[in-house]
Amino acid sequence: MTINIILLGPPGAGKGTQAGRLISERGLVQLSTGDMLREAKSSGSELGKRVAEVMARGELVTDEIVVGLIREKLAQGGKGFIFDGFPRTLAQADALEKLMSEAGQRIDAVIELRVDDAALVSRIVRRAEESAAAGLPVRQDDTPEVFADRLREYYKKTAPLLGYYYAKGGLRQVDGMAPVDEVAAQIAAILDGIPAQG
Repeated sequence: MTINIILLGPPGAGKGTQAGRLISERGLVQLSTGDMLREAKSSGSELGKRVAEVMARGELVTDEIVVGLIREKLAQGGKGFIFDGFPRTLAQADALEKLMSEAGQRIDAVIELRVDDAALVSRIVRRAEESAAAGLPVRQDDTPEVFADRLREYYKKTAPLLGYYYAKGGLRQVDGMAPVDEVAAQIAAILDGIPAQG
């Protein structure tokens, strides 16, 4: 059974943690845009060369290139994919929908990790303080001001996506502020209720 999902949620909501569990527990493959671009850049493939050239010029990689990378990954098959960091815009959502259809697949669920923004900022600040106390490097974006900016940017770009997937009936929400195991259980209940494809 193949399951393809999109994880949505602001920075610090726990998407990476939950994706890690889905990889180990269900054998899904995480398609992170950043990871795919780095991998393509060092692959030496035609697409990889294009990625390297664009990045060398300091430009943003086009949607067309990202969709091409996803197409390559889908062709490799597997138990399913977790889309993380893509789509970020309505144009990307449309492109992904078209690509999945061409590949004879579909997005089974779009899972939004809902969070309380103020509590999330507190969580990030606490993480920074714990790292500093343990003598570990503190991420530059773990200051309240920078993090608040990242949150605003996320909502500005992602709010239309939530409406897009809600209208299609594919949006599911879980409590991202719950303990990690509880969030995982909520996601598992969603995935276990999905009718099989392929």
